Amino acid sequence: MKLAVIGVGLIGGSIGMAARRRLGAEVAGYDRAAETLEAALANGAIDRAAESVADACSGAEAVFCAAPVGVLPGITREALEEAAEDAVVTDVGSTKREIVAAIGDEPRFVGGHPLAGAETAGVENARPDLFEGARWYLTPTGATGGLLYDRLQRILAEIGARPQAIDASEHDRAMATTSHLPHVIANVLAREVEQTLGEGGERLPEVGPSLRDATRVAGANPAIWEDIFLANRAAVADAAAAASASLSQAADILRSGSAEEVAAWHGAAGQARSRLLAAESAGGPVTELRVIVPNRPGIVAELALALGRGGVNIEDMALHPSADMSSGAVSLWIAGAEGAERAAALVRDLGHTVQVLDAAG
Repeated sequence: MKLAVIGVGLIGGSIGMAARRRLGAEVAGYDRAAETLEAALANGAIDRAAESVADACSGAEAVFCAAPVGVLPGITREALEEAAEDAVVTDVGSTKREIVAAIGDEPRFVGGHPLAGAETAGVENARPDLFEGARWYLTPTGATGGLLYDRLQRILAEIGARPQAIDASEHDRAMATTSHLPHVIANVLAREVEQTLGEGGERLPEVGPSLRDATRVAGANPAIWEDIFLANRAAVADAAAAASASLSQAADILRSGSAEEVAAWHGAAGQARSRLLAAESAGGPVTELRVIVPNRPGIVAELALALGRGGVNIEDMALHPSADMSSGAVSLWIAGAEGAERAAALVRDLGHTVQVLDAAG
C-alpha cells in the first residue's frame, strides 16, 4: 500500500510511522519546510521525501493532509486535484464544519480528526503508537464513496485507532466542550492566578500540582490554537459562556455557607468525571451485523452517521457488493451486546434488513 502525508509534523509523522510499521506501507511525505522533511526521513516517519503535493500523491491509495486548520482547505483541495480518482483523501484538523463545507460534494474526501497528540510538537516527537486506542472521528457526507470510506476506516483501525463517524457540525459542538473549552479555561486560569497573586510586584508562590494539571495546556502552540479557536469560534464562545454561568452558580453555592450544598456540588462533579471515564473505556466482545443495502451513493455514510448519532461505534466494517452491483451487504462489527442491539434497531429504523451474527471475544 502507498500512502501520502502532506505535512509531516507530530500527527503526520506519527501517521507515517504507524503505517510503515503496522501496514508495511510505503509512505511519501511532503512539507514546505525542507528541514522537516529531512527530520522525517531521519527518524523513519516517511520512506520518501516528495518535492511537491503532486509528487507525494502520485500512486497513493490514501492521502492524509496534516496541516494547521487555517490552511487545511487549500491543501486538501490541492491534494484532491493531484490524487488519483480511486484515492481517498482525508485531513486531521480538529474542526470539521468549515473544511467539509469548503470541499463540498467530493466523493473522495472524508474529513477526519484523531483525538491524539502531545504537549510537544514537531516530527522529532512523532511516534508509531500515538493513535493506539485513540478515537478518530470521521465526517462522511451523502456524497462520500462507500468503498473509499471503508478503505480509510480500515487503515485507521489497523494503525491502532478507533474510527467513528460523526456529523461535522455535531463534531464541532462536541469538541468545543470536550477539547477546546479546557484550553480556554486553562488560559484564563493561568492569567487569573498570575494577576491575582502577582499584584504589587510580589514574588509568585510555588505552583501546586492542581494548578499545574489544570493549566498544562495553557498557551499551547499558539499558531495552531489560534486557527482552531477562530474556526470554531461560535461553538467555543457558547461553551465558554455556559462555563461562566456554571462558575457563577458555584460561587453562589460557596457563598451560601451550606455544607450540604457544597458537598452535593463537589460530589456530583466527581460522579460526572467517573461516568465520563467509564464511557471512554467501554468495550467488550464484538458482534457482527450483516445489513442488506441498495447500491447507491451515500449509503455507507448514512449507516455510519446514524449509528454515530445513536452512540454506537463501528469497530470494523466490510463491504460485499452483489454480482450485478445493484445491491450488497455491509458487515458492521459492534462492541458489546447492548451496542449491537441498539445498532440493529437503528439500522432497521432506516428501513434495512439486518442479521445479527455471533459475537466474538
